[in-house]
Formats: sequence, C-alpha cells, structure tokens
Amino acid sequence: MAFDVIDGPRIVHRQEAATLGIRLVTPFRGMLGVRDQLIAELAGWLDERRLQTDGPFFLRLHQVDMSADMEIEVGVFGVEHAGDGRVRPGVQPSGDYALLAYRGSSLQANRLLLGWGEEVKRSFLADPVSGAWVGRFEIIRTDPRLERRKTAWAIELAFLLEEA
Repeated sequence: MAFDVIDGPRIVHRQEAATLGIRLVTPFRGMLGVRDQLIAELAGWLDERRLQTDGPFFLRLHQVDMSADMEIEVGVFGVEHAGDGRVRPGVQPSGDYALLAYRGSSLQANRLLLGWGEEVKRSFLADPVSGAWVGRFEIIRTDPRLERRKTAWAIELAFLLEEA
C-alpha cells in the first residue's frame, strides 16, 4: 500500500474539545472493519437526531494490543449531546500533540510517529495504572460518507504528549 506524508511530524497545541462516540473492545484483526461499521452507525444516529457536527470523525485508541484486543472509540468532534448509553459524550484533552497527517498505510504512519517521538525524546501520555493512552486519535480529515475509497482518505494522527 502506498504511503504519503501530508504534514508533520510536528507538535501542535490543542484545546479541549467535545466529542461524541461509541466505545468498545474488538480484536485487532478486523478492527478497521469495525471502525467503518461504527462510523456508519454514528452517522445514522446523528442524522436521526438532526445533529450537525463541525468536526471530523475519528478513531481513538484507548488500549492497544495488536496481538489481542483493542479498546477503541469511533466518534466525532464538535457535537455536545448527552448520548443514549451506546453513544456517549467525551472529550479530547487539551495539551501538546504529536501530529502526522498522511494517506495510505496506517501501520507505516503509526510507526513513523512513534519513532519520531523517540527521536525527539518526547513521551506519549498514558494512564500510569492501566497503561491506556490518554489521547491517541486517528482523525479522518476526509468525510467517509462522501469518499468511500479509504486509500484517498487524509488521516491525521494526533497523540497527546507528556508535558516537557
């Protein structure tokens, strides 16, 4: 699969932002298919309630274990709503994020950004007890409802950094 860097890696500061999403545990194998199903489900949920978003869809990785289960959340920025049990409100924490925007291979992009963090001697913020990522987002800059070809999607990795 082709891989093209659009922007970064670099550090950007982000303010706290409201999110709305569906969080679940799924095996790594097949995770992107689950992501796609959840995007469709969430888009339908928003449409049924006539809720508009001013932000993109995202995949948030809470627990990462590529040999077993992943705890993920598929959500959208810019919607403040109480949710309904399955769809729940959340937040993107404020802070400095390592950013890399790309098209193509998610695996290559993640490896590049993780390696870059090591090169610049910056650590990614994780919960000290559970080890869960505090802010690891794969933001889909291309609206997946309009562009079905995933190879054409512009994706932005945004990983929350520990304070320097």
